[in-house]
Amino acid sequence: MVVDPVAGEMLGIQSVPVSDMDVDIIVTIGGDGTILRTAMSNSAAIVGINAGGVGFLAEIDIDDIEEGLARLIRGEFSIDERFKLDTFYNGKKLEPAVNETVVHTDTVGKIRQFKVYVDGRLATELRADGIIISTPTGSTCYAMSLGAPIIDPNVNAFVIVPMAAYKFACRPIVVPADADITVECVLDRGCLLVIDGQAEHQVPGQVKIDFQRSKEKVRFVMFGKDFYSRVREKLVNAI
Repeated sequence: MVVDPVAGEMLGIQSVPVSDMDVDIIVTIGGDGTILRTAMSNSAAIVGINAGGVGFLAEIDIDDIEEGLARLIRGEFSIDERFKLDTFYNGKKLEPAVNETVVHTDTVGKIRQFKVYVDGRLATELRADGIIISTPTGSTCYAMSLGAPIIDPNVNAFVIVPMAAYKFACRPIVVPADADITVECVLDRGCLLVIDGQAEHQVPGQVKIDFQRSKEKVRFVMFGKDFYSRVREKLVNAI
């Protein structure tokens, strides 16, 4: 067993950075942000213990730690593989996203103008606070809060979600996962790229950001609860 530096300091034992761990499975304790941060640093399968808020991606509730870890040790689990989203800016591939990449104005209260292309064709042009490009995994997170549909993780699609668009008919667009998506920041005003809420990149105006389905995948340890039961429990019936 190896632990990260935070846990190592608490327990008084030797630790290893998550990015350097050569393991089959990583157990996280926290919320979905902890899981996303771990997935950005390591390709091992992840099982989350929910010690945060909703914990939609977490498989083990805080009250069920003993049973959950026992099932893990006994090998009573499956691995759910899901595709990530690659973001390209200025000729460089940025961190792959499990949930989404957000293109957002870098100034509060100042909207930006965007053009969105799908496979080279103009899909929409709008003024808005920003645009989200979300995977099916991310459709139950930030995208959902903006009115985008929940997408079954087995569906090969992305959803393009406007943020506070100044356009009455502007709605989320679901596109095939093999589509090439481009977001053009039209005005000469800065934006922020935020990937899974973990990595931020400042970009100037009048640039294009490209998005593609990643060859990398995130792997989650699952104990058998189906996606729709999770939606009902965590999102529909939650207070």
